[in-house]
Amino acid sequence: MNENVFDQLAEFCGIGPEYHDIWGRTHQVSEKTKLGLLRGMGLPVDDEASVRSALVEKKAFLWRRLLDPVLVVRETESPVRVTVRLPETDTGNGFEWSLREEGGDYHSDTFLPKELEVKHRGEVEGETHVQCILSLPMTPSPGYHQLEIRQVEGGRGLSGVMRLIVAPSTCYIPYGLKERRVWGPAVQLYSLRSIRNWGIGDLTDLKTLVSCCADMGAGILGVNPLHALFSEDPGYASPYSPSSRLFINHLYLDVEAIADFSECDEARDMVKNPEFQARLVSIREGEFVDYTEVTAAKRPVLEILYRHFRTHHLEHKDERCRAFRSFQDQGGEELHSYGLFEALQEYFHQEAPGVRGWPAWPETYRNPKSRAVAEFASTHQGRVEFFQYLQWQTDLQLGAVGRQSMELDLKVGLYEDLAVSVDSAGAETWVHQDLYALGVRIGAPPDDFNLNGQDWGLPPLIPDRLVEAAYAPFIATLSANMRYAGALRIDHVMGLMRLFWVPQESKPSEGAYVHYPFEDLLGILALESQRNRCLVIGEDLGTVPDEVRNALKSMGILSYRLFYFEREADGKFKVPHDYPDQALVAVSTHDLPTLSGYWRGRDLAVRTDLGLFPEDSLREAQIVIRAQDRARLLIALERQDMLPEGIGVDPALAPEMTAELVNAIHLYLARTHSKILMFQLEDVFGQLEQVNLPGTTEQYPNWRRKLPLDLEVLMEDPRIESLARVLRRERG
Repeated sequence: MNENVFDQLAEFCGIGPEYHDIWGRTHQVSEKTKLGLLRGMGLPVDDEASVRSALVEKKAFLWRRLLDPVLVVRETESPVRVTVRLPETDTGNGFEWSLREEGGDYHSDTFLPKELEVKHRGEVEGETHVQCILSLPMTPSPGYHQLEIRQVEGGRGLSGVMRLIVAPSTCYIPYGLKERRVWGPAVQLYSLRSIRNWGIGDLTDLKTLVSCCADMGAGILGVNPLHALFSEDPGYASPYSPSSRLFINHLYLDVEAIADFSECDEARDMVKNPEFQARLVSIREGEFVDYTEVTAAKRPVLEILYRHFRTHHLEHKDERCRAFRSFQDQGGEELHSYGLFEALQEYFHQEAPGVRGWPAWPETYRNPKSRAVAEFASTHQGRVEFFQYLQWQTDLQLGAVGRQSMELDLKVGLYEDLAVSVDSAGAETWVHQDLYALGVRIGAPPDDFNLNGQDWGLPPLIPDRLVEAAYAPFIATLSANMRYAGALRIDHVMGLMRLFWVPQESKPSEGAYVHYPFEDLLGILALESQRNRCLVIGEDLGTVPDEVRNALKSMGILSYRLFYFEREADGKFKVPHDYPDQALVAVSTHDLPTLSGYWRGRDLAVRTDLGLFPEDSLREAQIVIRAQDRARLLIALERQDMLPEGIGVDPALAPEMTAELVNAIHLYLARTHSKILMFQLEDVFGQLEQVNLPGTTEQYPNWRRKLPLDLEVLMEDPRIESLARVLRRERG
């Protein structure tokens, strides 16, 4: 194959020719990898002729359109420069532009293309086309506007429509962060125990925890992604592999807090039944969340509540009926499609319990626009509305949590988490199949903690398809996840610039970076941040180019810094004053060992048992490094005069991670100038096992482990109270 043409197509599609790993080594991207990624983008690349044809067609496609589908500019840009492409023979004819602002204001004028600045010329099927620049006389306020251009005299009646997005200069920064540094706990919601929940932490527990945070002086409460998962396969529980990021996991519903529960004798009688209560006690007391049992307990009651709602409210068209219909209207086509997906998945799962997701459905139902799907929606409207009802109730309960965080004056409030993508079998990919490279997975090159690289099993958005959609999916995702959040963490924020794509049936190390329209996505992020008054934290761990970190900083996005990783070149832990101001700091995260696990090398032992080290020499090197790190940690504390009484710098004399040592490490981080400090409840309670072990599925109980104490006593535990005192003294 002609390498020049092939490489041109790969470059045109944003595929990088090489990548650098965390150790600084350069890896050239192979032809096999490029072919796999191009196929994943839906391009025919079977031979040289098809590659050449694909390249020609992609270039011609750009020249044939009068306007790009979308333009993102900053509010400070003036004039707004719009690219117009047209045949040179039409440049002498009159055109009209019209701009409809989001707020309703309207502007228009006429122009002659031949009088505009010409930037480029190109040929399409032997005809010369020009690319010229139209300068608009105004910059609209930040928002989503529509620009239309049409030929008003002579020529071919050319016309085009563009979404014009005007973005603010920076993301939103809460007033409470401008002069203060805040702190608070990060929690895996499912892990919360309480004397009243149904075996899984729920949104009432989260609301209670907000009150606890306010009482102890915390200004922020972090939570795992709350995205909708797979209702018919509840054991598939990773919050980072959701069915949809637009909707919420209804397993987090507090069933007894739903208004229909207080009205419905049938539901209350079912729950009061001694056998049902015994079942709840059993699933509450388990060491791990049993998602299947939780679902089996909640689902029948939710079915009863929905039937009650239909009979007593929908049929009477009362106020609650109107509230539900309003929720449906606001959710629009996305909510309808989500409810339809859930109803279809339920139907096919009942026929064959092994079915999970639309790729396993009969072929005629895999297309959401098919006649079969439309007929199903018509004949199963009640089931579609059942799943919409669950979303309505979940939205109401999460909204109550968000409002409470504001009413109690938490400086930041609820800190939510946005997964990097969605599962290839879920609702979002079913509805938007054309937007995703479904034969490709997102991952990461090898690093110290994942020596084989990472395959996250999630499909990436295809960059040019995202542009063709005028960024609507990205906008909708941000809006849905910022709605009730005071802050939002963007998982793998470097994905706004580039994602590591791994072709089907390839190892993670055989992937390549694919580039995205970084500046555009940053601008939209800033716009949604300001609209929703939501702080943005960018998870920028690992190998992140300076240009990304600098861009994030200039946009007011907080960096994400972990104690484990903040080191000098010689491996020493960075001193507190070397941490950046514009950052969130924490000891660890869900994918890394807890403090106790780290101290005792529990993660290394588990990875050894599960065969996650590719070579014994790498395992041995990690053991040696960990021993050095224990000493480095104690020395770092000693240099800051923070070593607890009775503990020296010899790790052999400190075999356990004590509560005093946990407090000292968090005091170390509290002394930084970084705006936010988060602590994990697993660290405070000395849990050995980490939340999630990357590279494992069934071998490890990922996303299942509960906290050791009930919520009713958890926040009064002496370990929590002593850490809170330390953080209040240092940060207020």
